[in-house]
Amino acid sequence: MAKGRQSRQAGKERREPYFDGGSGPGGAFRVAAEDRPARAGPYGAEPPRRRRQRGRSLIGRLAYWSAVLGLWGLVALGGVIGYFAAKLPPIDQLAVPKRPPNVAILASDGTLIANRGETGGSQVPIGELPAYVGKAFIAIEDKRFREHFGIDPLGLARALVKNITSGRAQQGGSTLTQQLAKNLFLTQERTLSRKVQEAILALWLERTYSKDQILELYMNRVYFGSGAYGIEAAAQRYFGKSARALSLGEAAVMAGLVQSPSRLAPNRNPEGAAERAALVLSEMVAQGHVKASEARLAKPNTLEAKRRARPGAGNYAADWVMDVLDDHIGAIEQDIVVRTTLDPRIQALAERSVATVFDPRRAKLNAEQVAIVAMAPDGAVRAMVGGRDYGESQFNRAVAAKRQPGSAFKPFVYLTALERGLTPDTLREDSPVNIRGWRPENYTREYYGTVTLTQALAMSLNTVVVRLNQELGPRNVVRTAQRLGIHSPLKANESLALGTSEVSPIEMAAAYSAFANGGMGIIPHAILEVKTTDGAVIYRRKPQTLGQVADPAVIGQMNRMLRETLLSGTGRKAELPGIPAAGKTGTTQEHRDAWFVGYSASLVAAIWVGNDDGEPMRKVSGSGLPAEIWADFMKGAHQGQKPAPLPGGGEAGGLVSVLQPGETRPPAPMPPPMAGRDNPGAWSGGPSAEERGLLTRLFGR
Repeated sequence: MAKGRQSRQAGKERREPYFDGGSGPGGAFRVAAEDRPARAGPYGAEPPRRRRQRGRSLIGRLAYWSAVLGLWGLVALGGVIGYFAAKLPPIDQLAVPKRPPNVAILASDGTLIANRGETGGSQVPIGELPAYVGKAFIAIEDKRFREHFGIDPLGLARALVKNITSGRAQQGGSTLTQQLAKNLFLTQERTLSRKVQEAILALWLERTYSKDQILELYMNRVYFGSGAYGIEAAAQRYFGKSARALSLGEAAVMAGLVQSPSRLAPNRNPEGAAERAALVLSEMVAQGHVKASEARLAKPNTLEAKRRARPGAGNYAADWVMDVLDDHIGAIEQDIVVRTTLDPRIQALAERSVATVFDPRRAKLNAEQVAIVAMAPDGAVRAMVGGRDYGESQFNRAVAAKRQPGSAFKPFVYLTALERGLTPDTLREDSPVNIRGWRPENYTREYYGTVTLTQALAMSLNTVVVRLNQELGPRNVVRTAQRLGIHSPLKANESLALGTSEVSPIEMAAAYSAFANGGMGIIPHAILEVKTTDGAVIYRRKPQTLGQVADPAVIGQMNRMLRETLLSGTGRKAELPGIPAAGKTGTTQEHRDAWFVGYSASLVAAIWVGNDDGEPMRKVSGSGLPAEIWADFMKGAHQGQKPAPLPGGGEAGGLVSVLQPGETRPPAPMPPPMAGRDNPGAWSGGPSAEERGLLTRLFGR
């Protein structure tokens, strides 16, 4: 077999092909077109071209280039995301920024006076809110909140179509999670960088927190307008209640206004806020969050929000609490609750007296400002009004303004006299006085000859008190005033007795408290207790006084004298029928300041009226408008209380009788005025310009 194969091979001659176009041994070697190798294409050999395959070739090219461009687009997108992500902290180091601490300031009965802090309100757990509150935000801001992963492609597409068809930007496409990411970590600038970082952070939030946690963070951090951050601050600001007590309609208002807090704030635009709330309710019904019948009954209460737009005067007290809080607890690093001595009923009465007695007359009398401080005889502040309108001016005149007290300072001179052995019945001469050229006059420019100290104080006779001041020594009078609670600098000079050194209303109330409590020195205070929101006590006030600063027997004598001021003296408009009370008027030169400071056994109140720039009022004296404000306020404050005698009452203390309702008492009998005793102006002459200037010097702010 092998041999046969060899013979066949031997019978064949091997011939090499050649391409010279001639006829060689094997004839011409030609390659037909169909036998030629196909041209190489991107995916291998290209099939023979046929006319009917051209369309698919175009589609293929489009698919190819689309794939290429898509691939490079993904690469570019990844690069952009990586670039902006690199500007963020490492993911493993990300943490939700700590919320600025809130200080909730409560009245003595636990009601909220004000929130202080950057947010304006405390944080509320979502479990403590009505279920419809969170649903309202989801319905209007992010209806697919429970389904998406932080970014909502469907929502973006829907917003894009809406904006294109409307021809303007009507919808945003940001999810609640993206909005939260922006509020927590980013600025409000509208740039590509911020949007990319917002998306990255939204994905991180969704991976780190549950949906309820994200919704809780959102509602407690978003801005609601009017300085309110978080739903608790907004609920208190607009509706005067906790977010825990929001009605369905009010919750719709809250959810609706986050789109445009400045435009839709219900205290500024109640109609717009109500319309937006109606849209929120409609969306809640459409998405099955509430029934249509419930939505129809829901009330937005935006008119109530407008009525509450003007901040109450209680904010003055809240500001004062914040000023002294650091002295008690140091730096504030967490939400805290401060319980104070402030009484909502007493505070409301003080504000009512300003509205009903002061406001109607201020324009006619050219009196722009008023201050009220009311405290218990132990120094616990019950009410504070630092000005006519907190919304217009936050300057607290009750605490920070230093003004001349005028004759309201005289009780410190008389107390010094009683401590030196004089009595309420000691006689002194009311006649013109000349101290090195300074000739102070009585307010009426009349003189009554020989009078008792009680009569001199009740009628606020200047000549008698100036002589007493000289007799006792101005330095001793300064020590008495400081012992009772005056801490402002006092100049020990001849005019001191007429109240030419400036003091604050809260100092005057504190000093007069010694008359109301039997001679104990007090420290004005408002903070009773400070706790964390989980109930841990940080600070609790312990009862404290400055001890006995005056003899109780002498205080009883002073109460007899100051009581007479209300019964027959310059303070008759301040008399409280059926209530033992005492006090003193004060008026400064040219009617720049007018005071009434008085007290009962349970409450001390100081009233100041004037102008911030020291412009003279139109004949306003302490016996007029301030006394009327004081009487109106004190009558309301004592309503329903059993009258209590002043310290040193009864025969032992010489306390005069109490008038009953409807009873009147004529002025105390006085000697007839001395004839032919007219003197030049009360402040003419004087030893020096500085001495005279003390009588007109104003508090410079």
